[in-house]
Amino acid sequence: MRHVVSTAALVLAAGLAGAAAAQERRVVTVEEVVITAAPYGVTADATTIAVDVLDEEDLLTAPSAGLGDVLNGLPGVRSTSFAAGASRPVIRGLAGPRVQVLTNGVGLIDASALSPDHQVAADPGEATRIEVLRGPQTLAFGGSAIGGVVNVIDGRIPEEIPEGGIDGRVSAQSSSVDDGYKIGGGVSFAAGPLVFTLDALRRESEDYDIPAPAESRRQLEAEGEDYEDTGETTLENSFVNLDAYGAGVSYVGGWGFVGLSVKRTETDYGVPGHAHEHEHEEGEDEDHDEDHEEEEEVVTIGLEQTRYDLSGAYEFVAGPLSQVRFAGGYADYTHTEFEGEETGTVFTSEGYEGRVEFVQRRRGGWDGAFGVQALSRDFNAIGDEAYVPQTDITEFGAYTLQRLDRGTWGLEGGLRVDTRDLDSVAASESFTNVSGSVGVFAKPADGWFVGLSVSRNGRAPTEAELFAEGPHIATRAFEIGDPTLDNEEVTSLEAALHYEDEGLFEADLHLFHATYDGFIDLRPTGAEEDELPVFQYVQTDAEFYGAEAEARVTAWEGANGSLALTGGFDIVRGSTDLGAPARIPPFSLTAGVEGEFGPLVARFKARRVGSQDRVAEFELPTDAYTRYDAFLGWRPAALPGAMVFVEGQNLSDEEIREHASFLKDLAPSPGRNVRVGVSYAF
Repeated sequence: MRHVVSTAALVLAAGLAGAAAAQERRVVTVEEVVITAAPYGVTADATTIAVDVLDEEDLLTAPSAGLGDVLNGLPGVRSTSFAAGASRPVIRGLAGPRVQVLTNGVGLIDASALSPDHQVAADPGEATRIEVLRGPQTLAFGGSAIGGVVNVIDGRIPEEIPEGGIDGRVSAQSSSVDDGYKIGGGVSFAAGPLVFTLDALRRESEDYDIPAPAESRRQLEAEGEDYEDTGETTLENSFVNLDAYGAGVSYVGGWGFVGLSVKRTETDYGVPGHAHEHEHEEGEDEDHDEDHEEEEEVVTIGLEQTRYDLSGAYEFVAGPLSQVRFAGGYADYTHTEFEGEETGTVFTSEGYEGRVEFVQRRRGGWDGAFGVQALSRDFNAIGDEAYVPQTDITEFGAYTLQRLDRGTWGLEGGLRVDTRDLDSVAASESFTNVSGSVGVFAKPADGWFVGLSVSRNGRAPTEAELFAEGPHIATRAFEIGDPTLDNEEVTSLEAALHYEDEGLFEADLHLFHATYDGFIDLRPTGAEEDELPVFQYVQTDAEFYGAEAEARVTAWEGANGSLALTGGFDIVRGSTDLGAPARIPPFSLTAGVEGEFGPLVARFKARRVGSQDRVAEFELPTDAYTRYDAFLGWRPAALPGAMVFVEGQNLSDEEIREHASFLKDLAPSPGRNVRVGVSYAF
């Protein structure tokens, strides 16, 4: 709370300065266009792809957390929840290399997909918009998007001149559960045709409070120990410190834009539930305990990345093409694992990724685009736990997306060819995949959209799946890859239904079924190495199916306010020929109330997450839980675009263990929390 007292004044002062410099902010209501789904843009309620969008206002008041934790709770989306430091999205039960995380449409060039303890090199606090696409019909982004795509859009390279010559955002918040705070913001301003951006983010939190002992009852019983509920305690080594800052410049004209940006990310965080044993030196602490020959050092992680990006677009005034867009990035990433004060294992990733897209001019309801994408990345790991050898990775892809909308019905589809070459000290492998999708949709009446799509996608194995051999402390396993692995292929069928009744009632439903040929899974062998169970990457057949639904009913609407009821449900089931896959999340059911009463905004949400007892070997079940959250915001009339807010999270102080997390039995989610903050967009 003490952080907000000082930062609130800073936010409001910056907002007043921005308001004085800029013209009155104009509010324009437009249809939600999802740019990640296709280069020509589609609306979220007119596509067979399952989409959710977090806009600027959502993100300005979002919790101070990693990417997976901020998105957790969207339909079909959970988090790897590797405590507070590292969280990656889990989409329809799939994570890691099957979920592509992008920044402004280009890959992160980090190593976050390699291991759940690796933080994503893009923080939600930097974003002005996040688009989440669920399912494999995202052919513009290749095989790593076989489960879905999360695109973090930061606006660091401006595409247009800001209205009034300047715009920006600033926010600050404090949280009680971890004595944490976050402050950040960005500004965009024009000097003739040049547009400059500056942004910065700082978030810091200490070890967070939990409502029960860190080790679960099931974990202790499996270890032959007694469980004692000592009540609220603190999860040791769950702190986070993060700094991210960047700048960009664009030249904007009537023909389009071209721009450059640079970003620096520095963070360090603890890894709870993990420690390395070190022998005492001879004679050290002999009087302390003669029988204790080893001590444990906590594991912390330091992440650094410097990234440079170039992007632009050119608008054609005539001809078959309306636009050509290009984007590319270079990043130098280092992930260092510290054992106490000593440097343990160091992971590095350095490389380039770029894409060029040509957008066809719309003719008779026909939209289309085609493009190419290329990546070159050098990965290396150095240290005692460098379980994946040095590998040079080269990828190339070519694709086309097409859509025909005839008003009451339409077709959409795409085709992509990918190559992936991995050159390692262990071996060299090459893979080629051909992926395609086709969909049909109808609009039988006003407000209705019904769609059906089928796709066939391929994913090449990763460097870990092919070449791993060594202890992986994050997963508590000795992992062994298989260089003979082939492509992973999936055939999926998805049905979509959207309905909207002039804003009074909205509903969205998706049903999906995916059959995998050569599903790459990590399975126990029964052996033990370095006092860890041995897990081997193998291929098997698998099946995933499920449903996601959202609904919103406007119960009351007046001149100065409104009241709406919201609900959501998602479920995914998975099975393989070798048994249940690990860490498949259980169902969730959400109900809420949202109201606006003059300057006040109020929300209440209850979320029920089921138990999960369909588990893999070496995996423990998890219990169901119900979480309650309440939000209250105030928009001062004297400062349009500003909001002061307070939120209570996990109000009942529930013990929450996310089944999708490797740390679910060692590190539960935070207990009751009160967030207070201010935000301003000008």
